[in-house]
Amino acid sequence: MAEDSDQEKTEQPTEKRLRESREKGEVASSRDLSGALVVLAGVAVLMNNGEAALRHARRIFSIGLDYRREALFSGALPGRALHAAVGEALALFGPVAVATLLATLASPLLMGGLNFSAKALQPKFERLDPIKGLGRVFAMRGLVELAKALLKLLFIGLALLLLLRHWQGELQATGRGTVLTGIALSITLLGRAALWFGSILALIGGIDALYQKFDHGKRLRMTKQEVRDEAKETEGNPELKSRVRQVQQMQSRRRMMEALPKADVVVVNPSHFAVALAYDEGRMGAPRVIAKGVDLLAQQIRLVAGSHRIPLVEAPPLARALYATTELGREIPAALYVAVAQVLAYVYQLKQAAAHGETAPPAPSPEVDPDLMGAYRD
Repeated sequence: MAEDSDQEKTEQPTEKRLRESREKGEVASSRDLSGALVVLAGVAVLMNNGEAALRHARRIFSIGLDYRREALFSGALPGRALHAAVGEALALFGPVAVATLLATLASPLLMGGLNFSAKALQPKFERLDPIKGLGRVFAMRGLVELAKALLKLLFIGLALLLLLRHWQGELQATGRGTVLTGIALSITLLGRAALWFGSILALIGGIDALYQKFDHGKRLRMTKQEVRDEAKETEGNPELKSRVRQVQQMQSRRRMMEALPKADVVVVNPSHFAVALAYDEGRMGAPRVIAKGVDLLAQQIRLVAGSHRIPLVEAPPLARALYATTELGREIPAALYVAVAQVLAYVYQLKQAAAHGETAPPAPSPEVDPDLMGAYRD
């Protein structure tokens, strides 16, 4: 077992390993990609509906600052103001919420599909172990996460500096005009900045998504021994299956030998093949193979047939054809009716001659289509 634990994980994960991983909630995911898609979706909706968003924002402010004299003495004023403000807020943020929700669902779809696992919700108290926590921090994955955080900080910081220098004049202009103009310009600049930040996050998220898929596949890799063990669990132990097949073959052979005394004739070739036929005109549509074998099993069939005085007829082509075309317990094919009928007629004549003390008739030589012999043609 020590050798198995030292093996390198070079084998791709099996379907069973992948399925168990998904059931545990262990799937490739990228928080950076998810965050980038959410930011881009929200910014895109706000910039596309900028005028409508500004209009709803103005109405929210006006609700809190503009009252008529008679409304100040009405007890329903707070309720009406709250209702109106909530309606405007929903109109302002509703499209953003829908877009970000769809973006949240898009990330796992891009990574391989949605996956819900109840096992992932179960508490894992081993994660509270501070020693193991430090080990995860200084492990390779922890170092990669630290590198990504520093990379995001660097890129976003550089982008912020460049944007501030590039938009310096526009930022100063926000305080020179009217309040409405300043708000509109500020929103525009914030939208552009958010779009730049979202694009940077999308770039980092795309790289991270590729890394996460690679890392997830690497962690699920298996050793050759694990693949063999899983194959044994899934398909069964090969040694046990082989033993079961041997037992089944022995049982089938015993039943065949028990049914052999009911045969009317055994067609042989002359020693390599032996096929026992039985025919009951009232119960069978055609003669049926009740025993067959080659080499050693053929010799056993000949011995049992001899002990029960079952006629042996040497017809090599017919014996091979019967062995190749007819399964045990099945009726012979129509293509062999004539040949088998000649053999059965010879057996009947043989019995009649023995009963009356007459000379045995000559053995038939039935003709058989060579194609019916299959692999036993030669």
